[in-house]
Amino acid sequence: MRGYQKQGVVAAIRSAGGEIFGITSEPQTLASEAGASWELGFRLIGDPHHEIADQCRERGWLDLYVNAHGDPLGMITRDIDPPTHPKGYFQPGVIALTSERRILYRWRGVPTRHNNGGATERPTPAHVWQRIEQALASHGAPDAALDAPASVDMNGIPWPLFVLLLLANGNFWRPMGFALQRRGPDDVAARAKRAVGKLVLFVAGWLTAFALLPAGWVALALLGYVVIAAPGIVEMHRAFQSVEK
Repeated sequence: MRGYQKQGVVAAIRSAGGEIFGITSEPQTLASEAGASWELGFRLIGDPHHEIADQCRERGWLDLYVNAHGDPLGMITRDIDPPTHPKGYFQPGVIALTSERRILYRWRGVPTRHNNGGATERPTPAHVWQRIEQALASHGAPDAALDAPASVDMNGIPWPLFVLLLLANGNFWRPMGFALQRRGPDDVAARAKRAVGKLVLFVAGWLTAFALLPAGWVALALLGYVVIAAPGIVEMHRAFQSVEK
């Protein structure tokens, strides 16, 4: 959502006489905190009971995928109250409507292992606005079909590497996501970079141990670590939604 602000799409929408809203399956308190932390110039609306999402589906506008599991990592960060999703969390989607309810643009994320459960491969704000402008110029055109954008924000991370990065972010005890921290300043990008650094040191440490110490003892220690970390990895793999296309 921050990309719409940074890339000038919010201003462009308002210049065209429109307005933009962000809808989240988290409570309004967390939605408001995220909007303030990200310095968004538009409103974020909490929809934990999926009232808005259900209306979009019932009207035939946009049918979002829903992960009923809730938070895929349990307490996604240990130093905050866990986000609550009483009906699960809905996957990302984008819809643009005219005042006459003509659909100018719509896209829904299809969560797979390839896009890390819906965390990556979302259409860029510039791509979305370009499609909206094209639809606005086509007076009398039918409702837009679901988009399959070629221009996405970032490609998916290979699933094994994705798991390792979340493990690194949890200090290799259990996978921990990069959700917004509620206490003190926060920089998700900086935490992601730190996780990469931790992972490099972790792998280097094990390689060094195998090179300098008796291989049997190191292998036994590594096996012990795998046994400790496995429950969190299994839970993460089970909880992240993956839909067969």
